[in-house]
Amino acid sequence: MSFSEYEIVIIGGGAAGLMAATEAVGKNCRVAVIEKNSQCGRKMLITGKGRCNITNSRKWDEFKEHIHPDSGFFRPSFMAFSNSDTVSLLNKLGLRTVEERGMRIFPLSGRSADVRDTLVSYLRKSGNVDLCCNSEVLSVSRSQNGFDVAVLRLEDKMTVDRIRAGKVIVATGGLSYPLTGSTGDGYKFASKLGHTIVPTMPSLTALVPYNYNFGLAGLTLRNVSLTLEVDGGQVQQEFGELTFTMGGLEGALGFRVSRKAVHALEAGRRVEAVVDLKPAVSETELRDRIQREYRKDMRLSRYLGQLLPLQAVKPFMDAAPSLTVGSLPVRLKHWRFPIRSYVDYSRAVVTSGGVSLKEISRKTMESKIVPGLYFAGEVMDLDGDTGGYNLQIAFSTAVAAVRSAMASE
Repeated sequence: MSFSEYEIVIIGGGAAGLMAATEAVGKNCRVAVIEKNSQCGRKMLITGKGRCNITNSRKWDEFKEHIHPDSGFFRPSFMAFSNSDTVSLLNKLGLRTVEERGMRIFPLSGRSADVRDTLVSYLRKSGNVDLCCNSEVLSVSRSQNGFDVAVLRLEDKMTVDRIRAGKVIVATGGLSYPLTGSTGDGYKFASKLGHTIVPTMPSLTALVPYNYNFGLAGLTLRNVSLTLEVDGGQVQQEFGELTFTMGGLEGALGFRVSRKAVHALEAGRRVEAVVDLKPAVSETELRDRIQREYRKDMRLSRYLGQLLPLQAVKPFMDAAPSLTVGSLPVRLKHWRFPIRSYVDYSRAVVTSGGVSLKEISRKTMESKIVPGLYFAGEVMDLDGDTGGYNLQIAFSTAVAAVRSAMASE
């Protein structure tokens, strides 16, 4: 067993951990980032379909609508280190960025690795931050002057290092995409130190309909509306792109409604996704259009080929075996998908639930139970919609945590 001492130990070298360490660069304190993978930022590499949706440029009044379950908790850290601060920092470090549709910010190169590598490269040159990969934290316990952190070296799985830390920042992520190392370790550490863990569930994940027609897989419907109904009542409505995959309903629309859908399914409630294929026109206007265009000698499937992508025609008709020209307007405005289940953490983008926000200071990210213990990112009961919101949560809360930890040294 060897021994080391740091002012701040950051557990987890993902988006939150790397940003926390970046904020500490050049400061008068020794910092260690403990990462169990062979490289930091592994999950960052798959975000944004491999392009890394860094953040979203919306102003707070709009941004907050995409944060769950308590945007008020996130407000102080966002105001102290906002989306524009994230972009400015990365630009300063040499990463060029671009804004795309939906006010989403990406690296100009379109490569997630460039975002990760920019931060890692900066940290390796820092002089006061140690990146300790292939190192798994086994336990975190309080000591007289801070914390004792037991770390297993994974190269030989025999050497356990004992690290003394003045402050500890838990930035371990959640449970989503466990192949990237997100296995819920942070919940274990927090729980043993007295924290409450809000039950976790997958979020931004595929919804699986009953009798799902896999002939839809690969199809993306653009400019459609999706309404989420729970026990027959509307709870959410979104507009944009819906993608059908082998997993079920995904894309921006599927992901946006998945949080409420998963919670409802877990509660045993009846869930339906209702797609409006023609949201720009009313049912009456659509009926008038069909009456003008449809000829009696025309096959209904052929006419549908003029209204829908060809890949959607057969599944649409299969879902409505009694479909007629008269019922077509209603069906086009209400293509119903009763939801049976959802895809688990293996492909969920983020985790809903985590360390209770009631036990964390919203200004500093410090535990209200254990002084000197901080949290950042997905390990907390704080998550966002698809579109760059979750990475900004990680960045803002990480900066808040490390600034507070350094200020109290």
